[in-house]
Amino acid sequence: MMGIIEDVLLNARTAVDTVGKKAGQVIDISKLKLAVADIKSDISRKYQILGRVVYEESVTGKDYSKNKEELIERIKELKEQLESVTEMIANSSQKVKCEVCGSYNSKNAIFCNKCGEKINSAEEEHMDTDDMIDFTEDNFEDDDLF
Repeated sequence: MMGIIEDVLLNARTAVDTVGKKAGQVIDISKLKLAVADIKSDISRKYQILGRVVYEESVTGKDYSKNKEELIERIKELKEQLESVTEMIANSSQKVKCEVCGSYNSKNAIFCNKCGEKINSAEEEHMDTDDMIDFTEDNFEDDDLF
């Protein structure tokens, strides 16, 4: 009788650990999504500032090249951060990136949801011809077709 209770407790602990890990992943993904929103907001602010600098430069005739270069460099850095965090979210959510348009799709997607191109999954790339099924007529009996 004691063995059954210990098994039940062990299974319960395992289940609690699994649920806890899943909850932790959800929280981590939520934090990453908040980071994406913050980075996008920061990029938008930098674009606004860049626009003002360009406007002031054209109106006043002053040279703000150094300011523009600094803003452009900061925008590039933020976009790299954004891409990195987006990839982390995709990896955590088991998504794959379309090599053509860069959008993220479910791991099981065959075609990109945005551009329609075929998604090359890692499994497909490593599949050799021995693993593929030959669907030619020679491999089927008449009974298989009906």
